[in-house]
Amino acid sequence: MAIGIVLALLGGTFVCIQNIFNANVKKKVSVWSTTALVLLLGFVASLAAGLAVEGIGLFDFKAEPWFWFSGIIGVGVVTCVTQGVQKLGPSAAISLVMVSQIFFGLMWDTLGWFGLEQVPFTWQSLAALVLIGSGALLFQLGPKPAARRVDTAQSLQVNRS
Repeated sequence: MAIGIVLALLGGTFVCIQNIFNANVKKKVSVWSTTALVLLLGFVASLAAGLAVEGIGLFDFKAEPWFWFSGIIGVGVVTCVTQGVQKLGPSAAISLVMVSQIFFGLMWDTLGWFGLEQVPFTWQSLAALVLIGSGALLFQLGPKPAARRVDTAQSLQVNRS
């Protein structure tokens, strides 16, 4: 269990760093160029690591065919989160992503969708979701970077004219 916790925390760290990097790339090119670059480099790195570790067994797919297309969902992930980080900042955007992931993970666990074992919905699950959602709301209500305050002030002046 400890290894699982460490890996999950490390994965969260990687997601945050990747999204900050992606948002910085998107400042220079389109969101589609960013997404293509991220997924292409991810494919190359995964292919190289997979071949090094598993050899030709890498291509022995045993999952249901519709699960093979999860990379297409990755286009939505990279596109949405990259733009969210750029518009909201990393803390606010990633807190909302986290709440969304927990909500839908809880829903799919409870319903037993996508081949998951059905897990009962409990008051503890609801309390955790409310607390985490409240934390994300606090990020949204917190101070905004100066650049975004200036943009908002300028747009308010334009709207008043």
